[in-house]
Amino acid sequence: MNKIVKYVLIALLILGALWAAMFFIKSNSKSAITYETQTPFISSIEKKTVATGKVIPEDEVEIKPQITGIIEKIYLEEGATVKAGDLIAKIKIVPNEQSLNSARGRVRNAELSLNNTKIEYDRNKTLFDKGVISSQDFNALQLRYEQGQQELSNARADYQIIRKGSAGGSSSANTNIRATVAGTVLQIPVEEGDQVIQANNFNAGTTIAFIADLGKMIFEGKVDEGEVGKLELGTPLKISLGALEGEELNAKLKFIAPKGVEETGAVQFKIEGDVEVKEGIFIRAGYSANASIVLEKKDSILVIPEALLQFDKKTNDPYVEVSVGAESDQKFERKDIEVGISDGVNIEIVSGLTEEDKVKEWNKTEPIKKGEEEGEDGEEETTEDE
Repeated sequence: MNKIVKYVLIALLILGALWAAMFFIKSNSKSAITYETQTPFISSIEKKTVATGKVIPEDEVEIKPQITGIIEKIYLEEGATVKAGDLIAKIKIVPNEQSLNSARGRVRNAELSLNNTKIEYDRNKTLFDKGVISSQDFNALQLRYEQGQQELSNARADYQIIRKGSAGGSSSANTNIRATVAGTVLQIPVEEGDQVIQANNFNAGTTIAFIADLGKMIFEGKVDEGEVGKLELGTPLKISLGALEGEELNAKLKFIAPKGVEETGAVQFKIEGDVEVKEGIFIRAGYSANASIVLEKKDSILVIPEALLQFDKKTNDPYVEVSVGAESDQKFERKDIEVGISDGVNIEIVSGLTEEDKVKEWNKTEPIKKGEEEGEDGEEETTEDE
């Protein structure tokens, strides 16, 4: 009986040891990671940059008055389409009292002087006709008489300009503000009753209206100094407007600023491009826009996804791992490569790879088997690549 018990205990110990060993092996074993591969392929790459800015009219004209006064009437509203010569507003002249009185005095003095000269002229003309005075004396007197007439005319014209705004007695020439170009009225920054002044040596004058042709638009934006050196005049631009979703306009680069402006620690250069306005699309001045610019483009080149690249920790040189032998063997060797341009997704392979090479995909994780228990912290166990 003791022998039987002894054998049973030995059998139980052996079974327990085998179960413990199997449990330990199972709980600590991890399935091998299978890496997928990709092959290089022929494609085209465009290296682009985006310039932010706005779309504005190519030419914007300011309409200013020719005389100082008060806005009596405004005939148009913002957004109206005008032709050259269309009436925009009318100015009421408010003359300076001192200048008006002085001009009136000059007119009176000129009249008195002319009257006196006329009396002397008439008397001497009679004497000249009788041959009493010489021709030379009469001609000098006639010159004084004609100069007096001209002086009176000038004094009266100055008086009318100060009083009514026009030498002809009608103020329409200067008080009627008309469009000088055809286009759209963008803005009328004055209101009826506002006082306006004409341009002079000390003041730019009051702007009555802004007029521009919205059919001729340009893109105005800025690019970083690191990219401006790669731009060339005539480079095509793709303009996307924030206000018009889905619409893309073509443009050509026509100006690159020779001097940059520092903004938030970076030097920015102003650029301009002629925009081709599509028929049926109305673009308002000042729309925010982005211009996509192709800095470099290569066609029919060998590329791989940029995510396949790794970089040496010491030299920072790029490399990939290429499958060696059968793909099922999961054996890879390092290959140093030379790369070219990138568009952020694919990158050019200058040397080091061929279309037949199978490049290892990185950052693979071990799939979790169905029914596998979670770790003690509740997170699924994963195995990262080397």
